[in-house]
Amino acid sequence: MKENTHPHYLEVVFEDSSCGTRFVIPSTIQTDKTLDLDGKSYPYVKVDVSSESHPVYTGKQTYHHTADQVGKFQQKFGRLTGALPGTNPTA
Repeated sequence: MKENTHPHYLEVVFEDSSCGTRFVIPSTIQTDKTLDLDGKSYPYVKVDVSSESHPVYTGKQTYHHTADQVGKFQQKFGRLTGALPGTNPTA
């Protein structure tokens, strides 16, 4: 392998600020902060969202029903969305 082509990986502690969960994972991120964890000093990064707090991963995501949005759009703009001359409105 060529020298100096790959980034330097370190084990880094990432802390989710919304729920307090900490992850120790390899990363190339550079930080001046450190944290002592289990008797070892790690580089430390605080993040706003992680898989422990993001709605997609926790199953707390809300889905908006598009049928309701289409109905609202048609009520508001239905008179403006008439078929253009020479087009088939049922297609």
